[in-house]
Amino acid sequence: EIARRDYDAAVAAAAATKASKNAAEATVNEAERGIDAARAALTDARTAPQQNEMASARADSSDARIAQARSALRKAELDLEYCSIKAPVDGVVTRKSVEPGQVVAAGQPLLSLVSLDQVWVVANFKESQLARLRVGQKVEIEVDAYGGKTWPGHIESISAATGSRFSLLPPENATGNFVKVVQRIPVRIAIDRDSTGEPRLRPGMSAVPTVFVR
Repeated sequence: EIARRDYDAAVAAAAATKASKNAAEATVNEAERGIDAARAALTDARTAPQQNEMASARADSSDARIAQARSALRKAELDLEYCSIKAPVDGVVTRKSVEPGQVVAAGQPLLSLVSLDQVWVVANFKESQLARLRVGQKVEIEVDAYGGKTWPGHIESISAATGSRFSLLPPENATGNFVKVVQRIPVRIAIDRDSTGEPRLRPGMSAVPTVFVR
């Protein structure tokens, strides 16, 4: 909740911004008409050097006013754009932590936006399974949530390191008692079929990928 006066001040500021924009546009139109009149006067005054200089000065002054008015117009349009927040992509809003009327600070996270148009699968294969995996190989993906429903795909990339290397605290065997542990390598699998009309895949779902190595 916010004070009524803060709300009224915000409404008044938005109205003032729109009024400034309209005033700037009117100033630009007036200045353009002025420069046209000045140029016409300049044409008529070519027979008199003094009048010619005066007309040139008026034309230069009109040009300066036009430039100033255009600058004010751009600033008003920019201020008006700040009144709305636009999402960079289409998606689903989740983890929303803001309500109407709440006061927020600059840089404060308000919600998360999950795009469902571009989806892929990250498969953590054992390092012993990578010998025959290649980029571009065909993959069949079965998603646990949809009971046997499969999606075709292909291997898009293979990570340059194991998943543990990118963890916050990578394991280090510094005690001298080395125990061999099979590591896993993230493999990114792109989905080939258009997901239009298909069940929506959500981030974090469990899947079983089958790679055709031949």
